[in-house]
Amino acid sequence: MNGLKRPIQPMPDFVTDALTRSGLRPAYDARPDYQRNDYLGWINKAKRDATKHKRLAQMLDELREGDVYMDMPWRGASAARC
Repeated sequence: MNGLKRPIQPMPDFVTDALTRSGLRPAYDARPDYQRNDYLGWINKAKRDATKHKRLAQMLDELREGDVYMDMPWRGASAARC
């Protein structure tokens, strides 16, 4: 991740495992640096494990859909396909 002004967030093992198991690691890696960092920060900041896993599930759903980022429309995925 280059050029980010915010601290770079570590990827927890359970996130790495979920991305691998779901086959969504390529979709995650294709996202801009700021999105990947924001997702990890959002997950890491949750205090309860249940909340972390709920946020992880949302991230995986959004990666699967491809045109959503943090519950908002994201044109990056469709624009890259054009």
